[in-house]
Amino acid sequence: MNDDNQNDQLPRNWRQVPLAELVDILDSQRVPVNAKERETRQGPVPYYGATGQVGWIDEHIFNEELVLLGEDGAPFFDSTKQKAYVVRGRSWVNNHAHVMRTRDGMPSEFLKHQLDQVDYRSFVSGTTRAKLPQGPMRQIKLLVPPLPEQRRIVAAIESYFSRLDAATATLERVQRNLERYRASVLKAAVEGRLVPTEAELAKKEGRAYEPASTLLKRILTERCRRWEEAELAKLTARGKKPTDDKWKAKYEEPAMPDGEGQPELPEGWCWASVDQLATDVTYGTSAKTTEDDQGVPVVRMGNIVDGLLDLSVLKYLPEEHDEFPALLLEPGDLLFNRTNSAELVGKSAVYSGSPSPCSFASYLIRVRAAEGCRSEFVAAFINSTAGRRWIASVVTQQVGQANVNGSKLRACAVPLPPASEQARIVESLDFAASSTQQLVGDLTAMRLRCGRLRQSILKWAFEGRLVDQDANDAPHIAALADRR
Repeated sequence: MNDDNQNDQLPRNWRQVPLAELVDILDSQRVPVNAKERETRQGPVPYYGATGQVGWIDEHIFNEELVLLGEDGAPFFDSTKQKAYVVRGRSWVNNHAHVMRTRDGMPSEFLKHQLDQVDYRSFVSGTTRAKLPQGPMRQIKLLVPPLPEQRRIVAAIESYFSRLDAATATLERVQRNLERYRASVLKAAVEGRLVPTEAELAKKEGRAYEPASTLLKRILTERCRRWEEAELAKLTARGKKPTDDKWKAKYEEPAMPDGEGQPELPEGWCWASVDQLATDVTYGTSAKTTEDDQGVPVVRMGNIVDGLLDLSVLKYLPEEHDEFPALLLEPGDLLFNRTNSAELVGKSAVYSGSPSPCSFASYLIRVRAAEGCRSEFVAAFINSTAGRRWIASVVTQQVGQANVNGSKLRACAVPLPPASEQARIVESLDFAASSTQQLVGDLTAMRLRCGRLRQSILKWAFEGRLVDQDANDAPHIAALADRR
């Protein structure tokens, strides 16, 4: 189809014109300055790159209103992100952004908005880093309404975008409030303020109850009994069945709770170490996984999100992997992220039993809680502000990563409520988490809707459907109709 036929199908007095005919391209004036040199040339002038300002410098190259379009490194294939932006006043631009000055009174914002909704697939080259060379950029066909209509389009876009920005800011504020709510729920849970304590209920109902100190003694007794049972079976299998109890001296007592000066706990609670409360503390597999979903799923550190397991993306090991069944998860197993960035190390979640079978990767530590201890409560403590303080106190920083090893995790002091109180706390936490997740899902959907509305507004704008057209408006450049 030739250009005349294309122009015949456009709204009244609109034209389709190559970008090169609408702007002055000032790329030859760009000067890149590396970060090291900029450090010695700090100043008041913004220094711009592919997608926005990337620093400051002491001098300027330009001192006017310009439209910058990413040359490389811009999100050309993401319709929700901007590829162009407007700068005003003094500026310095590096070689990662094309520099354009509009002609004949075209509003810079009109060009910027239209460049944001161009389909760049036929203009961009490169595989690892998309690049928009100047040659193909010059050939991009843009739609040019009459100048008054351009101004009306810009005003309408800015008005709609302003309201969408306000809506997005509100959604982000609600998101932050939800994060604070989640943190406050965890804090209340591990301080005995989320549900009535067992001591309070027992007094109110005139009955006795088992305090956590008694529960802990029972857990420790059972822990020792299980070890003795397993050790005796090993000795018997080797034909060395003991004739006395000296072999029991090999039993290693669990690590005591780490640290002194712990805060006072609610009545009926006590402090216990993770080691005292666990029947197993094990590192995950370092075997290389694949995407073959016929195997056994392997939970990795990226699957732990906000105290829950997000299993939408998984890797797999063969069913016959030699570390199975020892490294298969059981419902209720707590997974602790031992290595990550400083702000994410230690994040924890509990495996619910699905998918099954399922394993876990080497950057995670599995904690299998003893009967009478709810792993969900332990995870809540580790994810709480108190747990984050403990992590900060024991973390070791390596190159680019923070680490909390299994020994430190075993010694972590956890507040232990009575068993029935743990159950009520976990139930309340589950309800709060479910409600929060629903709200987070709703917020995500609304933010996506705002993004789609932005795209729709730009689409309508450059189809001539966003603002009214005026038959009295002359073409932006009268000569364009006869130029070819």
